[in-house]
Amino acid sequence: RDLVIAALLGAEEFGFATAPLITMGCIMMRKCHTNTCPVGIATQDPELRAKFEGKPEHVVNFFYMLAEDAREIMASLGFRTID
Repeated sequence: RDLVIAALLGAEEFGFATAPLITMGCIMMRKCHTNTCPVGIATQDPELRAKFEGKPEHVVNFFYMLAEDAREIMASLGFRTID
């Protein structure tokens, strides 16, 4: 809801922060900077990278669902477009 209201008020940028990382499988261990990511997202270690099971389709689906929710919220507020 906040995203939709910000867009309707003229926001030009949105920060999704860690939501796409979570959809890729991040478990938020806060070890990204030490190259020891346990799920293999933020590491260059081949053994840890082998554990990575995320797919780009997961992030795409997340944003499709976000867009669908945004459309529903806009419709409930009486808006057809962001313009």
